Amino acid sequence: MTTKNQTIIFEFLLLGLPIQPEHQHLFYVLFLAMYLTTILGNLLIMVLIRLDSHLHTPMYAFLSNLSFSDLCFSSVTIPKMLQNMRNQVPTIPYTGCLAQLYFYLFFADLESFLLVAMAYDRYVAICFPLHYTSIMSPKLCVGMMALSWVLTTFHAMLHTLLATRLTFCKNNVIPHFFCDISALLKLSCSDTHVNELVIFIMGGLVIVIPFVLIIMSYARIVSSILKVPSARSIRKVFSTCGSHLAVVSLFYGTIIGLYLCPSADNSTVKETVMAMMYTVVTPMLNPFIYSLRNRDMKGALGRIIHKHKLHPCLFW
Repeated sequence: MTTKNQTIIFEFLLLGLPIQPEHQHLFYVLFLAMYLTTILGNLLIMVLIRLDSHLHTPMYAFLSNLSFSDLCFSSVTIPKMLQNMRNQVPTIPYTGCLAQLYFYLFFADLESFLLVAMAYDRYVAICFPLHYTSIMSPKLCVGMMALSWVLTTFHAMLHTLLATRLTFCKNNVIPHFFCDISALLKLSCSDTHVNELVIFIMGGLVIVIPFVLIIMSYARIVSSILKVPSARSIRKVFSTCGSHLAVVSLFYGTIIGLYLCPSADNSTVKETVMAMMYTVVTPMLNPFIYSLRNRDMKGALGRIIHKHKLHPCLFW
């Protein structure tokens, strides 16, 4: 149905990144390299954890799920962005836009909950080492991961269904590189107060609370280590916690700034750059920060390579 001021929108035009035409090829190669690094890094982690029995522990189960989430999260937006950078008319169908919105929210939320689970796991391991096995039981780990998937499914579906209620006028141009919920709200010519209220309320539950829990976990870890100080342990903990918190702050900080605390002077370019930080940069950094610098992961890689050299026929 159409009215005088409304029409059916079958597709949207994604303007993409604010890049000069002469620099388009350079940035295409850069983002392609970053995406391939993300895919290969996270796949390597998943394969190592799957093949090496030494890594079948709660911490690495969460890491494997985080790698899967990062792989999917980056694949929701980057391939379409790269495709549009090569197209003269970078469009996305209306249904494709809603699907991209759903999976973007789903894997962003999943990553948020998994980061909380990983922080809690490290808190128990460092602060209660003697009770770690009993606390982080298989039942608890499976329950935490199952709860994460259920909550993310509900949250992503809620926003996607609310987005289907939006009406759009003749303007179908999205000044972004993917179908972001905030960009759709700005483009809509219908009342968006319900959508904005749900973003604020649900955002507090799935973003702010997990972020606070992570900070509290690392604060307790640092406090516990400082009670029995040694130069080696302090250096190790601050090196690990510092790098973890840097990525966590990058992920949560940009999301909170964009969706929960938007400022009036937030330009399209600024919002796009901030979105790039947590959709492209963070999934690429996570494998290096959380896993590939880890001594256990390096040991697993060495064992698998050694096994492959001794029994090459087993891998074919």
